[in-house]
Amino acid sequence: MSGDRVQRAIDDFRAGRFVVLSEGQGGEASLAVAAQFVDADAVNFMVANGRGLVCLSLTEERMRALGIPLMVPDSPSVAARSYGASIEAAVGVTTGISAHDRACTIRATVAEGAGPESIVMPGHIIPVAGRKGGVLVRAGLTEASIDLARLAGLEPAAAVCAVLEDDGNLAGADALQKLAERFSLSVLSIPELVSHRLRTESLVHKIAERDIQVGDVGEFRAVVYRNDVDPFEHVALIKGEISPRDEVLVRIHSQCLTGDVFGSKRCDCGEQLAQALTMIEREGRGVLVYLHQEGRGIGLANKLRAYSLQDRGRDTVEANLELGFKDDSRDYGIGAQILRDIGAHRIRLVTNNPKKIESLRTYGIEVSARIAIEVPPHPENVRYLRTKQQKLGHMFSGLEGDEG
Repeated sequence: MSGDRVQRAIDDFRAGRFVVLSEGQGGEASLAVAAQFVDADAVNFMVANGRGLVCLSLTEERMRALGIPLMVPDSPSVAARSYGASIEAAVGVTTGISAHDRACTIRATVAEGAGPESIVMPGHIIPVAGRKGGVLVRAGLTEASIDLARLAGLEPAAAVCAVLEDDGNLAGADALQKLAERFSLSVLSIPELVSHRLRTESLVHKIAERDIQVGDVGEFRAVVYRNDVDPFEHVALIKGEISPRDEVLVRIHSQCLTGDVFGSKRCDCGEQLAQALTMIEREGRGVLVYLHQEGRGIGLANKLRAYSLQDRGRDTVEANLELGFKDDSRDYGIGAQILRDIGAHRIRLVTNNPKKIESLRTYGIEVSARIAIEVPPHPENVRYLRTKQQKLGHMFSGLEGDEG
């Protein structure tokens, strides 16, 4: 039935009809329509029935071709919406705010041969760059709308508008269903679209492998992956034979140069990495996926900038937010694809992070159990651990008492 819902949504997009796209499980939802079909009536429909901000989902390539700069240039598009500078059509508009003018702007950006001369800035339409790889890399509404247009054989761009209740709050499931029934709209959740693409597509490619000795822990098979999304290489360390039928012990570990390599005491990353490898070795079978996501996805330079802010009293979450990032900018789409390529479809996940569990499930990995991984806190990282527990929901024990 999920496949039928995806196909109906694709067919509706191809015909120029609206689709209700939902993050699922109480998240945000948007009205979406292929950009090339947008007219004044479509804009008016979004404003009247969505009530949110009318935005334009564009690929990163299209944003560059049009010369649209990002509002926050160094914001990692992996996990945060990448808003561009507001735009207006260079010709055919008056004030720019009317439904006609906004439709004109949207069509101008996706017209064949459109370039920087086709638009002016600022304007009344906010473009948003979708991550290359779509929902298989970032399970977001921007990426979902672009994916639908691409799957429908159209220009990969869509007009989107968040759906709000009459009181201005995000629309719940009942309101979305009523909206869909009232206008005979198809409803599609991002997990459904992810599942559809996972059945037929893969973005990761195995490029090298061999057995290596990992410190004093044991011998693992190291497999290096590249992907169609970014220039980074990711590594899977595999112990034993992996079968899709088995529940495999898995650790998804994001790179931490300061902790993993240099032994920094500001975090628990290096100690968690060593402990996870030991757990897999004792099990005799399992996988550790090492992802190139330094500093919760903000990169090494920004991570060191965050350290400077922490030295002035901010905690790790406050520092990331002050730098203009989310509290945690990581995404696990590529990690999930690596697990699927290895054959680890059903896993027992070694983590304290509930969001990691939710993310992997969104990407089609069955997480049958969570296995805690904790190292003894010490004075240098106890505040860091408490912040993860209190602000990010990480599941720790033994952090009672004063911070010292």
